Amino acid sequence: MKEWKKKCILFLVSQNISLFGSSVVGYAITWYITLKTSSGMWMTASILCSLLPQLFISLFAGVWADRYHRKMLIMVSDGFIAASTLGLALMFLVGKDSMWMLMLVSAVRSVGAGVQTPAVGAIVPQIIPQEKLTRINGINQTCNSVLMMISPAVGGVLLGSVGIAWAMLVDVITAALAICVMAFLKVEKPVSKGQISMWKELKEGIQYTTGHAIVSRILVFYGIAFFLITPAAFLTPLMIERTFGSEVWRLSANEIVWTVGSLLGGVFVAWKGNFKDKWRVMAVSYIGFGVTFLLLGLTPYFWMYLAVMMISGAFMPALATASTVMLQEEVEAGKLGRVFSVFQIISGSVMPLGMLIFGPMADRVPIQWIMVGSGALLAAAGKMIRR
Repeated sequence: MKEWKKKCILFLVSQNISLFGSSVVGYAITWYITLKTSSGMWMTASILCSLLPQLFISLFAGVWADRYHRKMLIMVSDGFIAASTLGLALMFLVGKDSMWMLMLVSAVRSVGAGVQTPAVGAIVPQIIPQEKLTRINGINQTCNSVLMMISPAVGGVLLGSVGIAWAMLVDVITAALAICVMAFLKVEKPVSKGQISMWKELKEGIQYTTGHAIVSRILVFYGIAFFLITPAAFLTPLMIERTFGSEVWRLSANEIVWTVGSLLGGVFVAWKGNFKDKWRVMAVSYIGFGVTFLLLGLTPYFWMYLAVMMISGAFMPALATASTVMLQEEVEAGKLGRVFSVFQIISGSVMPLGMLIFGPMADRVPIQWIMVGSGALLAAAGKMIRR
């Protein structure tokens, strides 16, 4: 077996193990808040705690990913997230649970994710040949979808049977396994830049991102898309609870059908192997998201809702792969970490901004109306990409 394939396997196994545990905890926390409060304000607070810390730490995480050992950053951040989750689980187990403590640990976990994400995005071209990036990203999206299909069921079973504390312990175990697997991956440390200040590197990365014609264009549409995807990403559990019923199985089914669609989309991307016109792929994906989100707000029956949600999920792997591979192909290796951190800052800022608007709105107007409006705008944005 070729060396790059061995590295690729170790990396994919490690990251997907870590993703599984994080997904179980993420779903458990979201559903716990939904079922306990049925409040758009508490859901907004949860999203802000999960995203804002990533926004602030990303200012530096991209520089660290270009300066320090990316493998070690990934391992340390995994351990940091697991330790904070373990502490929260123990507090819940001894009866010292509170919504505010849940918010605090969500923020701490967000810091770890903020450090890890640019390092993960930047390390991929180090271990995978450029001509294989699309196929490997497609395989990774497929693996993600399989695990994301399982994790809602696991999260729902654990939350409904033994409580949120035990669901949290799953993340601790998977993080430990992911760190052990990652330890066997051999990746070179980025070349030292000498005594260049961190602020200068940060400024250089921002200027490069905003000044690069292709990267800056992706960035603009990236920001628009994340803002308009916010209602579908975070308010659908609340919409289901208010419209169709508060049973945990409905929330689980919502996530499962999305991941089934994403799984099928990932298989297609892996089979395709490469996209000649990545802009077109992004445009079609945006329009597909927009139309399906609009339909989610109009469906009167839960089975119809699930069918539309599955179709919507099929567009995610193509969109994620096209945009990620474009960045990995266009950006020079020494700046990848900072470019990915800028993109993380955008997603980390526009989605909380979206929740500040859409969250309180969800307590005043039907969420279905919000879905219809955001879907229509997202479809319109997709048509603009090709112009």
